[in-house]
Amino acid sequence: MKEVIYITGHKNPDTDSVCAAIAYAEFKNKTQNTPAIPVRLGELNLETKFILDYFKIQPPMLIDTVKVQISDLNIDKIAPVSPDISLKMAWNLMKRNNVKTMPVTNERNNLVGIVSMSNLISSFMDIWDNAILAKSQTPLDNITATLSAKIIYVEESKPYFEGKIVITSISSSSISDTISEEDIAICSDSPDVQKLVIEKGISLLIVTDNNKVEKNIIELAQKNKCSVIVTPHDSFTAARLITQSIPVKYVMTKDNLISFSTEDFVDEIRDVMLENRYRSYPIIGKDDAVIGSISRYHLISKNRKKVILLDHNERSQAVDGLEEAEVLEIIDHHRIADVQTGNPIYFRNEPVGSTSTIIASIFFENGIRPSKNVAGILCAAIISDTLLLKSPTSTIVDQIMLKRLSAIADLDPEKFAKEMFKAGTSLRDKSPEEIFHQDFKAFSINDLKVGVSQIGTLDMEGMEAMKKSILELMNRKVRENGFFILIFMITDILKGGSELIIAGEEKEILSKAFNVEFENNSVYLPGVVSRKKQVIPPISSAIANMK
Repeated sequence: MKEVIYITGHKNPDTDSVCAAIAYAEFKNKTQNTPAIPVRLGELNLETKFILDYFKIQPPMLIDTVKVQISDLNIDKIAPVSPDISLKMAWNLMKRNNVKTMPVTNERNNLVGIVSMSNLISSFMDIWDNAILAKSQTPLDNITATLSAKIIYVEESKPYFEGKIVITSISSSSISDTISEEDIAICSDSPDVQKLVIEKGISLLIVTDNNKVEKNIIELAQKNKCSVIVTPHDSFTAARLITQSIPVKYVMTKDNLISFSTEDFVDEIRDVMLENRYRSYPIIGKDDAVIGSISRYHLISKNRKKVILLDHNERSQAVDGLEEAEVLEIIDHHRIADVQTGNPIYFRNEPVGSTSTIIASIFFENGIRPSKNVAGILCAAIISDTLLLKSPTSTIVDQIMLKRLSAIADLDPEKFAKEMFKAGTSLRDKSPEEIFHQDFKAFSINDLKVGVSQIGTLDMEGMEAMKKSILELMNRKVRENGFFILIFMITDILKGGSELIIAGEEKEILSKAFNVEFENNSVYLPGVVSRKKQVIPPISSAIANMK
């Protein structure tokens, strides 16, 4: 398993979730050896995009799950082989690398077959007819390499040899009876025999025992279009080895190949391995190229992915597959919810306005100064989550951290906040679905599913035109996804209040929670700007007091 720690915020990531992950990854990489990687669980909203572009920081990697995939394992990086290499070369490579199978690929590195030790052993043990080189279209290069031979003359017009393999004797009459055109003749040092077989029209002359080939024989071979090589082996050894020059494509498995992708989940491939029980399986990368192989051993040694959760501790908001991961830490500023761990962990939860405030505190508590750009995105996240310290969730700690970070980032918080809110609240070209899910969180309250989406905007006129479509979307989500209540919270950044649009059958619960009457599924609540502190707590109390 590759040792790496994934730092992730919640689904439908907001600015605080993304910026805190980036900043905490920087802290971890400065204080430990295991690499920490910030990740996100959804697309960036306009505000977060503006911030990352402003401070020239790359967005975190987008992931869907923390289930273990093949890409997380240390697979065998055995290079695939060409279908044209000889059986002998394949055998040597397997012994050298201590493997039993090797993937075979074409010139684009795409899988075309698998050659195994059993393929090779079968080829050595089977009785083949002596025209096997013709049937397998074995090239001269393979024969030369297998026999450790030296090339004397190559007839370019004959890349393959169509005849059978013949070991010549000294008897001329015997030769005449056994040799045919295009055959491959294994000869000793007799010039007379060499001359005779060449004149019979053979395509390849193999001279054994490193014997010298006379000039007139070479000239005769050229005239008769016959290639000539000299091997150090005797006739018996040459005849035994020559069939090992056959290309692996002649014996490899080509049909019903089983391979896996780097994106495949380990739990899903385990059953396939148990059903087939091959020694190893090729692994295909994203470009359809073979990048290595995997065996059952790799699954036995599987470890869970290591994860740090920021800005949430609710399973409904967490990355998919969290139950298969190892949660190392949770850092949050929300209510304590339902994420469970198998071991004691570092859990830090503070009643401040932003997770980024806590991350900044961790830097300074350890005597570490964040980089200028990271200090900048921490500033932006605090401004975003506290509405420039105007939210009731804002604390003196947020104020202190914003002041300290802005000095490092050389940033004017008020001037920057105006630019950020203007960029982030634009509704241009956005669909109701995109607006609703821009900052949506689901909660489980007394086993009831409650969802709250919040959008802060300066474009109240543009928002007015979208309300009807968004309410239709919410009603559909209530029916299809089993929500008890859905709330869309439109926060007017300038006025410092929010309009709540409600969907669900139990609207009176919200009337009790906020002591208001809803008109056409809507109510404006002056001074209410915090989902965490001003919306979720009264809803939780109202649900708890339901009869």
